[in-house]
Amino acid sequence: MDRIVTGQLLRFAADPFAGAPPAETVRHDARGAVLIAEGRIAAAGPVDEIAARAPGAARVDMGDRLILPGFVDAHMHYPQTGIVASWGKRLIDWLETYTFPGEMRLADPDHARAQAELTLDLALAHGTTSLASFGTIHAHSADAFFAAAAARGMAVAAGRTCMDRNAPEGLHDDAASAHDESAALIARWHGRGRARYAITPRFTPTSSPAQLEALGALWAANPTCLMQTHLSEQVDEVAWVRELEPWARDYLDTYERHGLIGPGALFGHAIHLEPRERERLAESGSAVVHCPTSNTFIGSGLFDCARTVADGIRVGLATDTGGGSSFSMLRTMAAAYEIGQLAGTALHPAQLLWLATEGSARALRMEAEIGTLAAGSAADLVALDLGSTPAIAQRRARAEDIWEALFPTIMMGDDRAVAGVWVAGERRI
Repeated sequence: MDRIVTGQLLRFAADPFAGAPPAETVRHDARGAVLIAEGRIAAAGPVDEIAARAPGAARVDMGDRLILPGFVDAHMHYPQTGIVASWGKRLIDWLETYTFPGEMRLADPDHARAQAELTLDLALAHGTTSLASFGTIHAHSADAFFAAAAARGMAVAAGRTCMDRNAPEGLHDDAASAHDESAALIARWHGRGRARYAITPRFTPTSSPAQLEALGALWAANPTCLMQTHLSEQVDEVAWVRELEPWARDYLDTYERHGLIGPGALFGHAIHLEPRERERLAESGSAVVHCPTSNTFIGSGLFDCARTVADGIRVGLATDTGGGSSFSMLRTMAAAYEIGQLAGTALHPAQLLWLATEGSARALRMEAEIGTLAAGSAADLVALDLGSTPAIAQRRARAEDIWEALFPTIMMGDDRAVAGVWVAGERRI
């Protein structure tokens, strides 16, 4: 049966980073509606117009809750859910102290399944309907994530993480097994339902040139897949790459020489970039993913979002759990705002919201499927209560426009603000 979800709507008519005043790129319907048919958005707009199109449709009235596309988390590590908010380490020590021991536990398929299910349920509780996740070197870690997402109807990207050097025993593979097991997972999952496979070298310090070459060949043979990795997260990491690969022009070159750059490439963090790297990322159509809570939590640095977008690079937004300290894209938007302030550019609420929805979908090359309220997109929705706590409600009461009403929820909201979540038209929260 067709269904209509009513409430306030925000819909993007244009990219709020593209030059027009950000508020002018958004359509706000104080009484709006989304018409859902067969799991997809048939139409969205003023409630009277939508109701006239489907007079017999069932109604779900969300009052004055704000209906948005479901949030899109463009970079995270579901195996690290259990170590989120662990104290006191920077990147390399974080990996050795928390990440690698946590990932070894996923050698047990039952633990991998439980971790995948918990992660996706936490994501949904926070209004996130799509994620791009790293697995572990265990092929069944990717199987577990894809299976849990399929059971919930979610559009996700994920891959088996590949590491053939500088990794502990139990998390160490080689170029051939990385290629062959990833190829088998592509055959098993890529394009099945709402799943997309992401070829996943963790990063250059843990993937030799031979492994990166093998994975580059795999991507060339499967160009509709994504490729996800890390780039220039911390200055000591960049120095380590320089020691490991002294032939390279810069960090990005270690991927570029092996074909791991271009549309569908996702580079997490990308804080400490050289001018040549910025130029090549833009020219190649690659995307970078801003992980603000992680960047501050483990002391990586301040990503200049406004400059990166101005350089012509696609930018997504992500929690990076468990290096990131929250499962909430609201908290992630708040951190992006705070870092923007420190970098000298205050991001408008429309820009923050776009990064968490359509911007991340574009980074994943999935904007035709997720991240918008456009007709034909999957009916992945979140409804936000803009007065979910007394502190937020009292500030909203003084709001003079939708942005003043929304911004307190971006800055102070959490899962209590999530009043409803739909995935492919089915209500999950």
